[in-house]
Parts: sequence; C-alpha cells; structure tokens
Amino acid sequence: MPSSPPTEIQHDALAHRFTLDLNGTQAVLDYRELDAQTLDYFRTFVPNALRGGGLASRLTDHALRYAREHGLKIVPTCPFIATYIERHSEFQSLLR
Repeated sequence: MPSSPPTEIQHDALAHRFTLDLNGTQAVLDYRELDAQTLDYFRTFVPNALRGGGLASRLTDHALRYAREHGLKIVPTCPFIATYIERHSEFQSLLR
C-alpha cells in the first residue's frame, strides 16, 4: 500500500463519477441520473494495489453527502454502496 495520503475526492459531473487519485492510480464511484432528483450509484472500483485502505468507503461517504447537500435521492445498485448505507443509518433517508 502506498504511504502517501489520498488526495481530495473530485466530482466530474460530465462523466458522472467521483474520483480519488493516488500515485497515478484512480479509485472511482460511477453514477447515472435516473431523473432530476435521483441518482443511481451503480459502481465502485478500487485498483488491486489500493484495496483494503478504505478508499471505496471514502468515495461512498463523499458521494452520499453530495446527494444529501443537493437534495437528491439515491438508488444504490452497487452492492458495496447498498451495504454501506445499511451499516450507516444516517444515509437511509436518501434511499428512493
């Protein structure tokens, strides 16, 4: 596992993804807009070299806070994100 801390999470609204770059590799959370008020968080990906360091959880937390701040609802079709919401009840109200 690289020793340098992860950089800040970036939101690329045009690509519909949140990204976290670390030492030339990228962890991502992809989403699609279901309608004007609902996002489907359908995929998280963390490269093998970065797994186990909590990066998917950081991305998920950030993306859920983004939805809350923008008054959006979430459909978590990514199993990781669905489980994260089950374990973090403060995000249950975001579910559509």
